[in-house]
Amino acid sequence: MDSFFNPDGIAIIGATPNPRKGGYHILNNTLSGYKTGKIYPINPKYESVLGLPCYPDIDSIPDDFELAIYFISARFLPDTIERCSRKNAKGIIIESAGFAEVGEDGRRLQEESLKLAREHNIRLWGPNCMGLLDGYRRHVFSFLRSTAWNSLMVPGNVSLIVQSGMLSSGLLMMVLERGGIGISKVCSIGNKCDVHETELLEYLINDDLTDVIGLYVESFADARHFMQLARSTHKPIVVLKGGRSPEGAQAAISHTASIAGNHAIINSAFKQAGIIQVFDIHELMDFLRGFSKIKGSKNDGGTAIITFSGGGGIVTADFLNDYGLPLAHFSDDTLKSINSVFPQWMDPANPLDLWPAIELNGVEKVYETSIDALAKDKNVDSIILHLFANWISSSSLKSVCALKDKEKKPVIAWLVGMDSAFYTFRKDIENMGIPVFDEIGRCVGFLSAVKKHFYNTS
Repeated sequence: MDSFFNPDGIAIIGATPNPRKGGYHILNNTLSGYKTGKIYPINPKYESVLGLPCYPDIDSIPDDFELAIYFISARFLPDTIERCSRKNAKGIIIESAGFAEVGEDGRRLQEESLKLAREHNIRLWGPNCMGLLDGYRRHVFSFLRSTAWNSLMVPGNVSLIVQSGMLSSGLLMMVLERGGIGISKVCSIGNKCDVHETELLEYLINDDLTDVIGLYVESFADARHFMQLARSTHKPIVVLKGGRSPEGAQAAISHTASIAGNHAIINSAFKQAGIIQVFDIHELMDFLRGFSKIKGSKNDGGTAIITFSGGGGIVTADFLNDYGLPLAHFSDDTLKSINSVFPQWMDPANPLDLWPAIELNGVEKVYETSIDALAKDKNVDSIILHLFANWISSSSLKSVCALKDKEKKPVIAWLVGMDSAFYTFRKDIENMGIPVFDEIGRCVGFLSAVKKHFYNTS
């Protein structure tokens, strides 16, 4: 896999100076980040492209190279494989479509190409994919438009394996624009005629720069080994499985030529392997962002709800019950501390409705006192914070941030607010390691996934 992620020399087949073409963006992206070897544009129409000499064909390149990125008509792939073998290439990323996903003729071409590649000991990535991205090396071997990623991509601990080409592009754009997730690697594998999700999962499990792994898949190339790998790691693996319904499974065949499999069997296997299953794109994004910030969790107490709204606390308690998560019973010392900021006529309870205390002693003092007491309470193993961004400063949460990782108590926030204050506050507290959610149900669903994951891997 290193020949794909960090190759010694790259040939770009279909490079062009036309910014409306994918071959332009593949070359421009590669030039922007790849620094460890030479880049060889290939297109017989041009003598130079983006300041580099352009070669009419592979044979004209004077040097060997490890990786080729293919973005021309599908029918030329067998000849390309032959020519790449003479340059000692180890891998080809095929970003063109027109293979097994289009029917029998495309399937035969894909099978012929794979057979030929194996004869020459060349690995094929794709076809019908977006390629790959490395947030640390700044490698973007993809037709993704450079303006979309260059200023937004932040290196981090989340890696993605996505079977769909344009879904991986759209998902990445949502991740980058929403913020809060740092990217280690993104792998778009398309038809996965050769390189598939299971060997990439193994690669990412062994990657020191990846702590959380997310996948969109429609089928599994080696399901048994995939589940074995998932069981073997402490890293959270979050999967959105396409083709759960008969109609979705049929659509998967025409999309990436995938046989989606029996959902009931796959669902059971996920549970046994400790895989976290999600059911839509935003849920996948939210869970990946959340797990990228949570460092551990105990399961020896209950959840504390801190809210500014009695109704919000009730709804959260209902969701906790739906997920089988108990409310924490506060210790006497905790109650004594919180009572110091509560009105005499009100006894604190869980959910902890702070509004009457806020009217008496102000937002900052009440939140700080309550959070500090609950973070130290041994009966509390997790905290759900309801926050209004326009009322409270992020600095008021420093005490809980200092304690949460030490005590392995996940702290998760449901945030509301207005205007720029909302986005600034969300960014600040997520940078402190507190994942933020827009929906109470998603907030509790994520906490349930956290507790199950760390219980299964402890």
